[in-house]
Amino acid sequence: MRSCLLLLLFCCCLSIAPAQSRTDTMLQNLINREASPALQHILQYPDSFRCQLIYTQINRDADNTPHFKNYYFEVDAGKYYNPASTVKLPIALLALEKMHELNIPGLNGNTDMLTDSAWSGQVTVHTDSSAENRLPSIYHYIKRIFLISDNDAYNRLYEFIGQQTIHEKLWAKGYKRVRIIRRFMPLTEEENRHTNSIRFVANGKTIYEQPAAYSNLVFDFSKPVTIGNGFLDKDDKLVPQPMDFTHHNNLPLEDLQQMLQSVLFPASVPASQRFNITKQDYRFLYRYMSQYPSETHWPKYDTAEYFNSYTKFFLFKAGKQNIPPYIRVFNKAGWSYGFLTDAAYIVDFKHNIEFMITGNIYVNRDGILNDNKYEYEEDGYPFFKEIGDIIYRYELQRRRAHKPDLQAFRVNYTK
Repeated sequence: MRSCLLLLLFCCCLSIAPAQSRTDTMLQNLINREASPALQHILQYPDSFRCQLIYTQINRDADNTPHFKNYYFEVDAGKYYNPASTVKLPIALLALEKMHELNIPGLNGNTDMLTDSAWSGQVTVHTDSSAENRLPSIYHYIKRIFLISDNDAYNRLYEFIGQQTIHEKLWAKGYKRVRIIRRFMPLTEEENRHTNSIRFVANGKTIYEQPAAYSNLVFDFSKPVTIGNGFLDKDDKLVPQPMDFTHHNNLPLEDLQQMLQSVLFPASVPASQRFNITKQDYRFLYRYMSQYPSETHWPKYDTAEYFNSYTKFFLFKAGKQNIPPYIRVFNKAGWSYGFLTDAAYIVDFKHNIEFMITGNIYVNRDGILNDNKYEYEEDGYPFFKEIGDIIYRYELQRRRAHKPDLQAFRVNYTK
């Protein structure tokens, strides 16, 4: 009886034990060996900077089939970070998936998409000045999402999919920890549950009309998430208490890495986890996930503001320098409330190397949120650049049994 009681007590202790961060010695030693004093400072205070990293090593076999090995540093799904614009990656993929599943004749990525308003806080969008024909479409919204991380484009696609469908689809693919319940607009929780009516028009004729929708899903908000020492409210008044992120979007870093891998290497994940999109969609995504603002005419961007490394944090963002022509970064980054996140697949066609790296950091020395006073330039971007440099140098000298054939990721950006 005593042994049974001890075993029961032991099992209970295991069940309530706090989640532990995951760190691989290989990645930890690699970073520590080459880290500058500034990076060493960040690594010494993981609780303050809330940094997490996943380095995904890719090895090809004789048939060029990629095999993946993840190395972790301080990765913990229970350590909340605000995912910001990284949630636009699954939204873009789900928008393409829904478009195909509707199976409406004439409805494709370039079909005119007109958004109407049907509830408090919603906006009507019937034009897009950044498009060549001045009309919005799914493809054009996705371009804007990956080129400059456009918030309005995300909002419109969120409305097209609907809050309930977003989660039903992601949960069915195994992403049960993901929560995307907010548009990037000043809306209440109830307003975010309501999504707009939308029309698709071809040759002046409505070919599909989607009614307004409402999400009745119940989310688990039982674990409070608070960060910081204070925050500015909507009237810019200081509230001297931590900011509550319990009802914000949530996208654990491991899930973000897996989503990126699933779109770049769909055959590497189970069929149930893939997004239902076409080869044409994949080519479209590869183009705009890796293209620079300077290489596009529609949309056309001011490259002084939207420079080539604007959304490319690893390797390049800190210096805002041009990226060598033989390197391409397929990624989705995000930044908000002092949190910086990037999930990237980096390809060097000159040296025939490839790897993935996903990470985040929190830079907010005074602990006040929503004041737009964060150390992005001083600490955040240099962190990503140096980590990227360390992994890139390691990849340059790492021996491979087979040289990868990377032709699948070559894109003619001038076409």
